[in-house]
Amino acid sequence: MQTLTEIRRLLEERGLSPRHRLGQNFLHDQNLVRKLVDASGVGDGDLVLEVGPGTGVLTEELVNRGCRVVACEVDEGLANLVEDRLGKQIVLLRGDCLDRRRMNDQIVEALGDEPWRLVANLPYQIASPLMVDILMHHGGCQGQFVTIQSEVADRLRAAPGSSARGALSVLAQVRASVEVIGRVPPACFWPRPKVTSACVAIRPVSAHSVDDIDDFASFVKRLFGGRRKQIRTILGRDASFPPDVPPVARPATLTIPQLLATWYLNRGHPPI
Repeated sequence: MQTLTEIRRLLEERGLSPRHRLGQNFLHDQNLVRKLVDASGVGDGDLVLEVGPGTGVLTEELVNRGCRVVACEVDEGLANLVEDRLGKQIVLLRGDCLDRRRMNDQIVEALGDEPWRLVANLPYQIASPLMVDILMHHGGCQGQFVTIQSEVADRLRAAPGSSARGALSVLAQVRASVEVIGRVPPACFWPRPKVTSACVAIRPVSAHSVDDIDDFASFVKRLFGGRRKQIRTILGRDASFPPDVPPVARPATLTIPQLLATWYLNRGHPPI
């Protein structure tokens, strides 16, 4: 597995350097890389999506474990580096993984209809929209095992009443369970970010039935757009509320079942 010295050398040989604009902070702690892959449970023959392979530290570990890797890299210089080192062993896609906040078509086509898992050290700026899109629209994903900002990890897991609870919390928890595998200090990256990170496991669950996830997402975003207001103020005077949902409640205090019941009731469905 690549050491920090080797990562630096690989970049210097090609005249490359980390690009802050693209959120390039290279994870070089080998124990954490192994821990993330171990948590994913991937092995021989499994299909894995990696977004932002960088110099290929995590990619090489996945390949060594026999995984079939689809990697997407937006940086042309890094894409060339990974292709030269691993091109015959992986499917390498070039370009932004997102197109209007949805996973791009070339990734969808490369993954096909098989079950797959996301295992990645995600660039911070694309982490939330990518994770949410996968949860909402890609049922073939059997789990996301990613390194993200600790703040985002806390928002994913935030319980009702928490100041960190928002639309991201609800949309993640209505589809999945979220577990923090471990916290990652800045020293585990090069260059060092100004924030702490976390390795997170997001595993799909089917505890809640949602027949129109996009409509529910719009409803949740509308509520949390006025998070400091009472929900009767946000939804208007003609809104209806289930018996266990006080109209004076704030959005962040509501549980997933309460949010779902309120949504169903206000779109013409009976409460669940």
